[in-house]
Amino acid sequence: MQMVKFRRSVMRAEERKLRIKFLVLLLGLIKMPLLCGGTTEAKDANDEVQKICDEMKPHAEEKAGKTFEVFTAKTYKTQLVAGTNYFIKVHVGGDDYVHLRVYKMLPHAGEKLELHGVQTSKAHHDPIEYF
Repeated sequence: MQMVKFRRSVMRAEERKLRIKFLVLLLGLIKMPLLCGGTTEAKDANDEVQKICDEMKPHAEEKAGKTFEVFTAKTYKTQLVAGTNYFIKVHVGGDDYVHLRVYKMLPHAGEKLELHGVQTSKAHHDPIEYF
């Protein structure tokens, strides 16, 4: 009987620890500037974003129905969902730009990339918006 009481006591202590960890995590998330569902401010593209564009280029060309001479990421926004949406402004030559919407799956799903949309006929001054 004492062993059962001891196990219950240990289980309650572990449950309290988990609750505290959850609250600490939750409080940390509240202080974060990115809210789930909203997009970040536009940022200059980095190597990671360019790698995403390099992988998505053939898919973007297929969706747009044309080939692009250059495919250089310029700026981007992200949106936290069950994974991450990337909204990327890409220079495709001359004065032409396209906007990509790329979904990056969560790590447990292999962080695979999927092209969810392409907006063509964009210019350098066009803001990146949700689509």
